[in-house]
Amino acid sequence: MWMLRAADLFFVVFHTAFVLFSITGFLFPRLRKANLVALLLTALSWFGLGLRYGLGFCPLTEWHWQVLQALGERSLPRSYIQYLFQRVLGLSLSAGTVDILVGATFALSLILSVSLNLRDHRRRKSSPPQ
Repeated sequence: MWMLRAADLFFVVFHTAFVLFSITGFLFPRLRKANLVALLLTALSWFGLGLRYGLGFCPLTEWHWQVLQALGERSLPRSYIQYLFQRVLGLSLSAGTVDILVGATFALSLILSVSLNLRDHRRRKSSPPQ
């Protein structure tokens, strides 16, 4: 039982950190490439694996749900973010509201990450060698 509780804590911390990094990592110049990779991995999961398992599929969510079900949790939401709002903030938001929030935040983060990475690349390319 303690291993399941440890796995639950791991997923809450790691998955939440991954989400936060994905939506803020572009703010830090040294982390921009890693942020873009994180966002592209998310898109690959949601839309690539999503072709097989359903749009928006995330292996981290799937594994966490398996742990929570083994701990006796039932009626888990489809969305990890919806789960976080409930578990961490005590807010109960509809699946539709969360989907719109997540989609808009992801799109904005991806646009900003791509734009800033391109800008950084152009600057490095045009700056004189030292």
